[in-house]
Amino acid sequence: MSRENAEVATKLNVRWLGKVPYREALAIQSAMFTHTGMQHLLMLEHPHVFTYGPSADLEKNLKCDPAAVGAELVKVNRGGDITYHGPGQLVVYPILNLVAKHGVGGPADMRAHVFGVEQLVIDTLQQLGVKSVDRLAGFPGVWVDTDSDEPKKICAIGVRVSRGRTMHGFALNVSTDLSFMRDHIVPCGIAEFGVTSLHELGFAFSLREVADVVARLAADRFANGKSDRHDVAWGAAPVVSSDQSAPKPAVRTSVEYTARKPEWLRPHVNHGAEVLSTRKTLRDLNLVTVCEQAGCPNLSECWADGTATMMVLGERCTRACGFCLIDTRRPLAPDVNEPMRVAQAVAKMRLEHAVLTMVARDDLADGGMAHVASCVREIRARSPFTRVETLISDAKGSDALEILFAERPDVLNHNIETVARLQRDVRPSAGYARSLGVLARARAAGLTTKSGLMLGLGESKAEVEATLIDLASVGVQIVTIGQYLRPSAQHLPVVRWADPQEFVYFARFGERIGIDHVEASPLTRSSYHAKQAAEATAAQIASEPPAPQFVSVRS
Repeated sequence: MSRENAEVATKLNVRWLGKVPYREALAIQSAMFTHTGMQHLLMLEHPHVFTYGPSADLEKNLKCDPAAVGAELVKVNRGGDITYHGPGQLVVYPILNLVAKHGVGGPADMRAHVFGVEQLVIDTLQQLGVKSVDRLAGFPGVWVDTDSDEPKKICAIGVRVSRGRTMHGFALNVSTDLSFMRDHIVPCGIAEFGVTSLHELGFAFSLREVADVVARLAADRFANGKSDRHDVAWGAAPVVSSDQSAPKPAVRTSVEYTARKPEWLRPHVNHGAEVLSTRKTLRDLNLVTVCEQAGCPNLSECWADGTATMMVLGERCTRACGFCLIDTRRPLAPDVNEPMRVAQAVAKMRLEHAVLTMVARDDLADGGMAHVASCVREIRARSPFTRVETLISDAKGSDALEILFAERPDVLNHNIETVARLQRDVRPSAGYARSLGVLARARAAGLTTKSGLMLGLGESKAEVEATLIDLASVGVQIVTIGQYLRPSAQHLPVVRWADPQEFVYFARFGERIGIDHVEASPLTRSSYHAKQAAEATAAQIASEPPAPQFVSVRS
């Protein structure tokens, strides 16, 4: 292993992900557990949810209808009875490589890991000024007032370990609504003692202040102080990696109208016979392409090659991302004949690799997934040897994604678009964690996964590297990286022009950390060289590792 790879493998990748639904977070950590072997510390909040392990006694310990109190009920593969997660609670998932108990090749020391997680919480609380915090013999979790007759639980812990690797973690009550635990469940099946929070104890720390302490102490405990932290913006204020010098927000001044575009950003357009033929086919069948709608600089190159990215579900999007030119007026009803026309175009152009993209359709119950799935079926019926790639919205992270997964597109593409810190500026209706969750679920379904991001929006080198690490860690196999080009004066400005050598560097970095193919250049877009990228990764589909076997540990 090279020195660079060793550094990436051993450092602790700390991420604050914001408020993330439990199922999405589970998909992310499960994928990170499975792929690449890098070390992670995921910090987040969950919306109201009750989770329970295989040994839980719900008849005894669940005292409400979860839906009636606005909470989900989710069965999980960790130790422990029923517990609660919700706003104001810091949830932390360490995904780590453990040291073998009796030397190299032996089983991991699970007890030492549980002890270490407990000690991390105890050290955090003590540093925040909490007195009398400790373990309580015979009872799981971390407790306060342990020297009194009425100790109270402040942190629940539940982990799983397999082949020396961990998942799940702990939930620390900061400003949690304790009525969910006092009135609606018997937390962890422990009826003898109560629960508490930092705020109830009189410590008015914010979630961020507690997360900062946890992140620092976790890096010391699990990675000899070597960590790389990147946060989704806290509230309205963007946050940059905490391991670098003073964070600076993206400079919102455009270089586009004060300096000429570099020569490398000037595509050479040539509308020859092949381009005109492709355009005629699409017009005859009344089809829309993202090539035209998004003003793609590679239109003439791709169309001359007889390929085009067809955009389905209309020309109007229900989201207004800061970088995108697509029309945002109220969308029309889906055209039920569109899948047939798309298939006709694919067959007529004799495409070996067809790319379908879509506008976001949050107005539809399934986010448009059934329509895209129908397009895939029609293409395969009419042109069975065509490889089909779908570039999709996140469908709000719903189970509707499974409709498309079931059709098994040859490539499932969902763009993360930018680094964690800039997500709220660039695409306020989407989310960094949600995109990672969509990609993780697609890879878990056995699909070839792909994502893409833009440079030039104010991101740093370290933030781009962190995004590539996160994509690799959830199993993404293909990544595209291109320069952001401002489509109009009403859209986000270009902060800078990235030098071509930066794209070369990021392509090499991404492939070095486990991404099969990185297509990166100033004019690269999501479907640029899509056929070649898919061919470069096709051999990897059959090389998935066997599903790991878990051991549950509760504390």
